[in-house]
Amino acid sequence: MPPTVTRVAIVGTGSRGLMYVQAVAERPNMEIVAFCEPNSIRAEYYNVKLEKLMQHRVPVYKPDGYLDMLRNEKVDTVVITCIDALHDLYIVPALEANVHVFTEKPMTTDVEKCRAINQASERTSAPLTVTFNYRYNPVHEAVKRLIASGEIGNVLSVHFEWLLDTVHGADYFRRWHRQKKNSGGLMVHKSGHHFDLVNWWLDADPLEVAGFGKLAFYGDAAGKKHGLAKDYKRSLGSDVAKQDPFAIQLQDDPLLKKLYVEAENEDGYFRDKNVFAPDIDIEDDVSLLVRYSTGATLSYHLTAYSPWEGYRVMFNGSNGRIELEVVECPYSLPSQEFLAGEQVHKDQSLSDMGRSRLSVHPLWAPPHEVDVKMERGGHGGGDRRMLNVLFGPRPGEEADTGDAAKQKAGVRDGTMALAVGLAANESFRTGKFEMTRAV
Repeated sequence: MPPTVTRVAIVGTGSRGLMYVQAVAERPNMEIVAFCEPNSIRAEYYNVKLEKLMQHRVPVYKPDGYLDMLRNEKVDTVVITCIDALHDLYIVPALEANVHVFTEKPMTTDVEKCRAINQASERTSAPLTVTFNYRYNPVHEAVKRLIASGEIGNVLSVHFEWLLDTVHGADYFRRWHRQKKNSGGLMVHKSGHHFDLVNWWLDADPLEVAGFGKLAFYGDAAGKKHGLAKDYKRSLGSDVAKQDPFAIQLQDDPLLKKLYVEAENEDGYFRDKNVFAPDIDIEDDVSLLVRYSTGATLSYHLTAYSPWEGYRVMFNGSNGRIELEVVECPYSLPSQEFLAGEQVHKDQSLSDMGRSRLSVHPLWAPPHEVDVKMERGGHGGGDRRMLNVLFGPRPGEEADTGDAAKQKAGVRDGTMALAVGLAANESFRTGKFEMTRAV
């Protein structure tokens, strides 16, 4: 018998989905059989890309034909990369059709959608995998091993400081993520990365969350207060935007021009909006406290307007302390100098600019550093390793057996990460510094 080939459909044809197109093309046991996308111009770009990689094209289905696609194309696996708030519309029917779902994080954006996904998962046998690629970063796996080995005893508290710079951070304020109805805000869309990491590192569930969040830098009011705001709606065709270091000129990048500028007349989606506009309703500066089932606590701070990008994480234990610092980009330049094709912000682990430092500070003994090295590629090597685990190794590549491979993220993991972000949003909404149940 010929080997079984996994039949894959991809939902959403923005820049993120291209990673999965490439990954499937590199694996002879997998085949892309359909795209689901409302914008025909973006879908055509994907078909041209696919034709170059695999010498064939596939049918494109509109969202209202999603069930027909699953049935007609005999889909085994669906990869969901569309707007976060729409994930549930594709996850639930796929699970009910017994199709394996891979969804970009976050799994979804609100409580009711999360409940619907969990209920669908419970009544079906189809697996759901959330693509938390940061688990697969080798530096993060080293932290997991240190904690699990008891290197610092029981973890009592964690401090996590995340810095998004004025290129990468600003990008969330010029596209669909800038409105909570689409993304759930940075606590759901971006910080789900970090909340999943902490849940995974501690092997614990979040129980209670409290926090403050504000739009301190971006948006109309803050932009005018700090003297940064400039008067334009979107960059394309604006002379004013050409003088704005926060603006992005999509037409200068071949991929972004194809996917967005040439496609916008069909759906009206502008990828280059002013980051100091009045319709932004997500936070850019956030402080949280989280209590975990083990008794450990987390203090978390996100800044989305930093001059450099990276993060610091400190674990305080009953027998010492672990410190991690990762610098992904030591300083930021105007957005135009960072256009990188498939992503606006270049992953600085691709260059010598990125660096990481992991150290252990025991009680009653000298500290020592742990030998770790940032890998090349997206998310410090996390994307490549994740694809190796989730889709299998490429020809000539060994199967990854790292810590994340042993604990692939499923529906429960997606729910626990989401719980922290949703509880944080509720704390912001009420304006009260009081504990909000996460689960």
